[in-house]
Amino acid sequence: MLKKRYPNTNTSPPPDIQDDETEAPFSLISPYLSTSSWSRWRNLFPERKLLGSGMMLIKNCVNLMGQVEIVNMCQKWGVDHGGFYQPSGAKVPLHMMCFGRNWDPVTRYDNPYRSDGSEPPPIPDDLSLFAESVVKDVRFLLYEDKLPLMCPDVCVVNFYSKSGLLGLGLHQDCDESLDSLERGLPVVTIAIGDSVEFLFRDSDENKLHEILLESGDVLVFGGKDRHIFHAIERVIPLSCPTQLVKATRLAQGHLNLTLRQF
Repeated sequence: MLKKRYPNTNTSPPPDIQDDETEAPFSLISPYLSTSSWSRWRNLFPERKLLGSGMMLIKNCVNLMGQVEIVNMCQKWGVDHGGFYQPSGAKVPLHMMCFGRNWDPVTRYDNPYRSDGSEPPPIPDDLSLFAESVVKDVRFLLYEDKLPLMCPDVCVVNFYSKSGLLGLGLHQDCDESLDSLERGLPVVTIAIGDSVEFLFRDSDENKLHEILLESGDVLVFGGKDRHIFHAIERVIPLSCPTQLVKATRLAQGHLNLTLRQF
């Protein structure tokens, strides 16, 4: 149906058709594409690998822009009060910090403040929105009943500066609330920097599986796979993308961000 056009006069179209039949000005900018940082971090064509009923590896999920912004974000907060520190109870050489809630390898969530009296900064909006968007995508692909939605309120940031074997034993991320664990609210892990060999096994089996987490990869596990045993076995030296090193001067090592809902 042809739409009516009105001449460029001061006379307005009749009230009953003014809103429905006048044409909006032409725009080159799509109103449907978001310009927020979290959406700009996403690669358009990542490779997805199903690892379990509620577990998926998304290869090349975070583009170079996103990796640079994540490194700069962690650097900004990491050098400030409440930033990176070496936890006394850690069994491997690492520096860590938290966003949202305080978590420690020894005290877990028991202390809202660190030993130096500082509290963690809030999770940056771009980071939490990114994690939520990834969960929604994975949830759609796995069928909605296999993976619940998650609104992260804690992000543990670990930087493993030692290359080679870490000796970090298999463990479960099971310090969150009983409600969170019983519902199987997913964990989102973002890998930045040098690649790592990641081991995991289901809580009901003994067979170990190994995957390679490269810079920009994202791993999601929840639902029935929420309680998997997992570990970072080895950091592969000098495997960080050259472009990322040039853009950020990131030190050798693996930067790992793990987002959860308490």
